[in-house]
Amino acid sequence: MKIATWNVNSLAIRLPQLLAWLTAEQPDLVVLQETKLTDDKFPHAELAEAGWQAQWFGQRTYNGVALLSRGVAAGAVLRNIPGFDDEQARVIAGSAGTAGELRIVGAYFPNGQAPGSEKFAYKMRWLDALREWLRAELQQHPQLVLLGDFNIAPEDHDVHDPVLWAGQIHCTDDERAHFKGLLGLGLHDAFRLFEQPPKSWSWWDYRNLAFRRNQGLRIDHILVSDGLKARVKACRIDKAPRRNERPSDHAPVIVELTAA
Repeated sequence: MKIATWNVNSLAIRLPQLLAWLTAEQPDLVVLQETKLTDDKFPHAELAEAGWQAQWFGQRTYNGVALLSRGVAAGAVLRNIPGFDDEQARVIAGSAGTAGELRIVGAYFPNGQAPGSEKFAYKMRWLDALREWLRAELQQHPQLVLLGDFNIAPEDHDVHDPVLWAGQIHCTDDERAHFKGLLGLGLHDAFRLFEQPPKSWSWWDYRNLAFRRNQGLRIDHILVSDGLKARVKACRIDKAPRRNERPSDHAPVIVELTAA
């Protein structure tokens, strides 16, 4: 089974690229971030024609998440973090697998703007709420995958220039502590379960020829629960879509699981 995450940075612009990628890659489940569409504008008909069932949660201009499944729609769908008052569309969760045994949580973590800002304080509150909710989710769903755009580079080797980025947004001690807190729940960074090429990033700024120079960050992640760790057989970043004309600034990340 293949499960993927991709921040498409506007589904209205990137829909043809997404459909082409789905056909080429043939994943089973995909979560999207930054769809940037209100619910009434979501292209569910186009996805259904291509064989995909979709659950979505959007808002105008910003944010927006979706969960795509091949053939069978995800069940027990939940939108946003229960008990956390939030006007932003950032989380979508659903059950999938042959018997609904997999719990898929797709998330678009807040950017945070800058340390010390109100948006950073919101990010810290959001991360607190996410961790506590996931603690309960893991008790109910031992086979859980948390994936999406985390807007956190967990360690210095996830950053093209650790000195330049030290203390900057995505790389602060507070953000990294929250990432470790998620791992402390019994989650595992699927990408780091394997030997990976050096300078492996999932995001490159549109400016300053960052992609051509491979100056990026690894901020898109797939975390798997203890109950799934043994089934992980591969995890990779697919840089090919970043070479498209008018690409997203993020690349998809894909995890492959063996059969249960």
